[in-house]
Amino acid sequence: MARIYIETFGCQMNEADSQYIADRAVAAGYAMAHRPEEANVVIINTCTVRDNAERRAYGRMHHFKLLKARDPAVRLVVTGCLAEQDRDRMRGVAPHVDAVFGTKELVALGDRLDAWRTEYDDVAAIGDERLAGDDVLTEPFGGTPDGIAGAFSHLRAFVTVQRGCSYYCTFCIVPHVRGRFDHRPAKEIADEVRAHVQAGAREIVLVGQTVNAWRDAGTGADFAELCASLCGPERLSFISPHPKDFSEASIRRLAAVPAMSPRIHLPLQSGSDAMLRRMNRKYTRAQFEERVGWIHRYLPNWAITTDVIVGFPGETDEDFEHTLTMVRSNVFANAFTFMYSPRRGTPAAQWKSVDRNIVAERFRRLVDAQNAATSAYHTSKVDTVVRGLVVGTSKRDPTMLTAKSGENVTLIAPKPPGFDEARYAGTPWLDVLVEEGRLWGCRGRIVRRAAGIADEGIAVEAPAIDLIAG
Repeated sequence: MARIYIETFGCQMNEADSQYIADRAVAAGYAMAHRPEEANVVIINTCTVRDNAERRAYGRMHHFKLLKARDPAVRLVVTGCLAEQDRDRMRGVAPHVDAVFGTKELVALGDRLDAWRTEYDDVAAIGDERLAGDDVLTEPFGGTPDGIAGAFSHLRAFVTVQRGCSYYCTFCIVPHVRGRFDHRPAKEIADEVRAHVQAGAREIVLVGQTVNAWRDAGTGADFAELCASLCGPERLSFISPHPKDFSEASIRRLAAVPAMSPRIHLPLQSGSDAMLRRMNRKYTRAQFEERVGWIHRYLPNWAITTDVIVGFPGETDEDFEHTLTMVRSNVFANAFTFMYSPRRGTPAAQWKSVDRNIVAERFRRLVDAQNAATSAYHTSKVDTVVRGLVVGTSKRDPTMLTAKSGENVTLIAPKPPGFDEARYAGTPWLDVLVEEGRLWGCRGRIVRRAAGIADEGIAVEAPAIDLIAG
């Protein structure tokens, strides 16, 4: 049987695209490979929003040159934002890549996979030479393998509601590689959500570059109305919204949706009005804080997470202090923090950079402040029971199980005695008694598991090590 392997770099939009590619491949008769060495087709889904992601993707292409040398019949495909931006350059830098598909060519990629599939019907089993010496291929690469059929892989599904962006932040390449706003019809979204739920998904994640800017062309319904109309998911999440597109009414409507996950990601980028203007963010600090106030009013128990850029061109010490003050207010449960990196093709890439030593020092101070806030938030959950959706075995410790709370907090707990994947896939909601809060999340002990998010659940036996310790 033909086998396919997918690696994804970047955001949830890329993860959603990889899910689409995997679904098309499976429908065409492919099996998902656990390792690139086992695949007939290897796909790299790339990102170009940050310089590190771009460099890792090109590095991965060169790693896979070894795979092509061992077996020229394997096909290497590159898709995603970097493929859209660097289509011509990529063919010169990585000529061993067999095909390049941009962000608007996913259907064509699926069609190509369908056409290729029959070519592998008479291919012999992958030989030892393909599986030997795979240390280069399996080294850490910064992406995530997707589409691997596991006991828990179906529990969480990404549904794209909108592609592209029309806001043109001066630091962002997305409008140039994904195009302007393209909103999917509400019925099409609802049908896909229903299909995922029928296939066993418990959480649906709605994704878009500025997801809350979504509008239905036929009815004029807004994003909050879309969320309220979706039936079936036990937990409903979304990423990534834009502060500009949150009104008080929309937040109030989101608060009335029972399935909504208690977390809003509200990208700040900077706490300085001068920097927000240079970034073309289309809101002021006061307007951002107004939206925080609405969230606290209507969704008092929800976590607010954010994105922050340090060292944007023109950032002064005063500008940075405005950002640092906001982070030190502990308004954010967690934050993705970045040192500004110029992106080819954006206006900001032409502007004078801030001295890198100054940027590094500011970044250190910002990270220290947010780490303190995040650790305190996680520690506040000690001695409480937190319900999370199981993700699977911990990547760092095979004796531990990982789950995600509604606030997107990572929960780690020892696997209970007699742990069985199939059983836990059927009762995937885990109640974790939190015993320790750390920067990365919470560690504790599973006390109950439930088939439904609203179910009381059944008790889980404590691991033997805890009984001994007690």
